[in-house]
Amino acid sequence: MKLSDIKIKNAKPADKAYKMFDGGGLYLEILPTGKKLWRLKYYFLSKEKRISLGAYPLVTLAEARDAREDAKKLLLKDIDPSTARKDKKVEASRNAENTFKAVALEWHDMNKERWSKNYAYKVLKGLELNVFPFIGHRPIKEITPPELLNECLRRIEKRGSLDIAGRTKQICGQVFRYAIQTGRCEWNAAENLQGALKTKKTEHFRTIDWKEIPDFLKALDRNEARLFERTRRAVYLSLFTFCRPKEIRMARWEDIDFESKQWTIPASLMKSDRDHIVPLSNQAIEVLQAQHEEIKLLNTPWVFPSQIRPREPMSDGTVNKAIKRLGYGKDMVAHGFRALARTTIRERLGYDSEVIEKQLAHKTKNPLGEAYDRTQFLETRVIMMQDWADFVDGLASGANVLHFRKAG
Repeated sequence: MKLSDIKIKNAKPADKAYKMFDGGGLYLEILPTGKKLWRLKYYFLSKEKRISLGAYPLVTLAEARDAREDAKKLLLKDIDPSTARKDKKVEASRNAENTFKAVALEWHDMNKERWSKNYAYKVLKGLELNVFPFIGHRPIKEITPPELLNECLRRIEKRGSLDIAGRTKQICGQVFRYAIQTGRCEWNAAENLQGALKTKKTEHFRTIDWKEIPDFLKALDRNEARLFERTRRAVYLSLFTFCRPKEIRMARWEDIDFESKQWTIPASLMKSDRDHIVPLSNQAIEVLQAQHEEIKLLNTPWVFPSQIRPREPMSDGTVNKAIKRLGYGKDMVAHGFRALARTTIRERLGYDSEVIEKQLAHKTKNPLGEAYDRTQFLETRVIMMQDWADFVDGLASGANVLHFRKAG
């Protein structure tokens, strides 16, 4: 006869434990202490097994019956309810350990040695202020794009901090990617938020015309502004590679291959969040060789270390300040080298826009969407980068503007 709440409440303890059955293997065990415990007996692979379903009245009669039906459904799928329960506990434990905060801190700790102290501090502080309070406690594998958007990024956006919202999305994307690589997550919630955030109106960076390059180079060569040699080389490398200022100042020797004449910028520095290959022209190699010769005894990982603290990279804004001291502050900024190269290479050297955009590390707009190959157009880009350097060099009208170049 099936149980009822009245029967269960009226059941009194005895000298020995006894059972009250509800059917389908479900029964209530009454202990001498007065405790009333739900049990479920079932058969799996012809063996009798039992599992506990909790204590009455914390687990009601209706809830115990639901648990029995759930167990039956598992058995129909040839799944042992006891094993399923253990697996669920293990999964819960794993999720508790693999929260977004835990994974993010592990990712940060793994990368902080390759970053400057200032950048590592900014990344961690940003996570602590804008992410951890809202989704830090959540298992990273359960976080969805809408949750990341609404719980974190929209809050930043509402403050009017659109740049910070974008950078936070990028950093979260790197954390999710690390979680995927280490088996804690199966998808990157940040990658599915492309276009979901507000952006500032595009502001074009100031730049000079290609006809002004000779005068600019002569001013850089004369160095009446008394720039440090490594600062001048950073300006030269910016011109030859047209990389972003951040990528220039945080360039590391370990990422530069003199033999293959390639500089592989790691994903952590790229807006695209992917490694990026920069073919190095002969002129760019000469800049780097001269720089290496100067600082080889400083034991620093940075190509352009700080003049005061060589274990840290060159300060943010150094190239911009150099341009101002050269007298081009109103007409040019460090980021403007990209626009200068982009326009001139297309109009004067005749290269296809798609090749130039790939070298600029801009996201493609082709039908393949996010499909990406960092070596795409690489052979053409190698030729293009040398042509660009030769073009710039040739604008000096034969003058030895690049004073560090080897004779002959």
